[in-house]
Amino acid sequence: MKTFNGNNSIMDMFEKGKVLKICAPMVRYSKLAFRTLVRKYSCDICFTPMIVAADFMRSVKARDSEFTTNDCDRPLIVQFAAHDAQTLADAACVVAPFSDGVDLNCGCPQRWAMSAGYGACLINKPELVKDMVRHVRNQVDNPNYTASIKIRIHKDMKRTVDLCQKAESAGVSWITVHGRTTEERHQPVHYDAIKTIKDSVSVPVIANGDIKYLRDVESTHQLTGVDGVMAARGLLANPAMFAGYEETPLECIWDWVDISIEQGTPFSCFHHHLIYMLERVSSQPERKLFNSLSSTSAVIDYLQNTYGSVHELGT
Repeated sequence: MKTFNGNNSIMDMFEKGKVLKICAPMVRYSKLAFRTLVRKYSCDICFTPMIVAADFMRSVKARDSEFTTNDCDRPLIVQFAAHDAQTLADAACVVAPFSDGVDLNCGCPQRWAMSAGYGACLINKPELVKDMVRHVRNQVDNPNYTASIKIRIHKDMKRTVDLCQKAESAGVSWITVHGRTTEERHQPVHYDAIKTIKDSVSVPVIANGDIKYLRDVESTHQLTGVDGVMAARGLLANPAMFAGYEETPLECIWDWVDISIEQGTPFSCFHHHLIYMLERVSSQPERKLFNSLSSTSAVIDYLQNTYGSVHELGT
């Protein structure tokens, strides 16, 4: 595994001319164990799940439960939900020694987030976003530490371009664009909008939305000229996707079992990830049976009986 520490800058990775492959921030799912797994399969950068900065700063218990990492968990971006600049900067200063950057969530369309002033409602507050980026850049005492934003798009692309250019003027490190509006869920991704943003700023741009196979990485790059792609559901279904596998290989499934046991992953999380991984390769009766399993030992027995052990891969 490649080494990465605070003396490195993620920005150097963008200069290598390759399209970076990134694991998205996913509530409940992009935790340490899953990040450990996807890093084994050609994922370049991982994000934590979104953490509400105010709660994080208010409680030591929240900090301990929301943010776990280890020495191999790099490069790592911590994503925060915030609506005031100083709280975001304070949270960034707390996690900076253990990560490589923070990301401001400006894309979550869930009603609870937007009603609390978080997530996608921030795309309508470019001056506030600019202020939050500037506070992080000014207050984290590490010139290599990044401050990025993840956004959705407006129907009027001039507003999105204005937001991105304001963030760039405040020193944003890069911008991730989910190519849908706040109202859109499963509609096609607006690749033209992502390309417009890429052409309008000089900082790196990451594309997010509908990355399900490795071939989608290259096709998205061709359509938009972006510097990287970010996947969420595609990686849940196949954590080895970035390594070129069409579906989750047996080796990856057993890697997940080993990592989960080693890190003490709660059963519900361990089981849910396997439900996603096996969806493409199992029949409906198999899925029904697997979903009903209620212990780690039952899951391991099922996997061995149904798919064989990892030692049988070569036979």
